[in-house]
Amino acid sequence: MSCPIRRLLALAIPLVLGWGLAAPAAMARAEDAPVCNPVSAQGESFTVCTVDLRTRRVRLFWRRPDGQPYTSLPALAEAEGPRLAFAMNGGMYDKDQAPVGLYVEDGRELHPVSTADGPGNFHLKPNGVFYVKGDRAGVLDTPHYLRARMKPDFATQSGPMLVIDGQIHPKISADGPSQKIRNGVGVRDGGHVAVFAISERPVSFGAFARLFRDDLGCRNALFLDGSVSSLYAPNLGRSDLGRPLGPLIGAVAR
Repeated sequence: MSCPIRRLLALAIPLVLGWGLAAPAAMARAEDAPVCNPVSAQGESFTVCTVDLRTRRVRLFWRRPDGQPYTSLPALAEAEGPRLAFAMNGGMYDKDQAPVGLYVEDGRELHPVSTADGPGNFHLKPNGVFYVKGDRAGVLDTPHYLRARMKPDFATQSGPMLVIDGQIHPKISADGPSQKIRNGVGVRDGGHVAVFAISERPVSFGAFARLFRDDLGCRNALFLDGSVSSLYAPNLGRSDLGRPLGPLIGAVAR
């Protein structure tokens, strides 16, 4: 259900990703700047949402005040209103839309970390955790996250890791046969900037991992999910509706 996007010229990509300087006429308050933009990279089309945590708050959402899961991005957008700058699905979940791994919301651990072995992408070790604490975010593989003993404001566990300290996950092939719509998250600029991406058509794990490392400048990145990947991006007029979702992640006004 993604809306059409246009390919960017190669020279435009650095500006979209925040690597260039904006012209004076285009200057605006950082909190008013568009969050999500189309990007062409790795021979594919993506939408990339870049959030500076010093101007916007990145947080997780799972249940409504009545205790029921939101299950969709339009439902979350209706509840949060215009302060929601963007959102996407925020990690893997079970048939009841509950997280399968660590889930922390407003400093409360609502689901414990999982170190179990099993089938599927979540258990393609190492998996990892995306976390937010104050005006910084991070991505760590699960063993390092546990050793850090941190107390984040928000955290979600998913898997596999895409990029680990600048290296592609060792079990991800350069261009494997699995092609899916995928979304994930990485960090840069000392953790002050979180970078979210979703592919506009099915891509391989390898191409998706290289997007974060080579094109988005993220030394650590985490796969959030595939096939169910969805995006709410009001600046693009986009609000995907598909299968019921579990945890959601988004950016709101501070």
